[in-house]
Amino acid sequence: MVKLRLKRCGKKQRSIYRIVAIDVRSRREGRYLRRVGFFDPINNQTYLNVPAILYFLEKGAQPTGTVHDIFSKAELFQERIYN
Repeated sequence: MVKLRLKRCGKKQRSIYRIVAIDVRSRREGRYLRRVGFFDPINNQTYLNVPAILYFLEKGAQPTGTVHDIFSKAELFQERIYN
């Protein structure tokens, strides 16, 4: 099973996160299938590759709780309903 989850990057006390599609059995810092976004909680910046995210969601990937909240703030699920 594939999940969309956060992968921690950056320095100490200055973390940034990549949103990646990864196999459930892999660890947090493990090998990922594809990078689909970026989240910086300090500067409150988000970049999402919407076509790649929608592709993985259509194939059955499950976002984690935090990633689901990021998608909701970006109104990604509203686009999915209307398209």
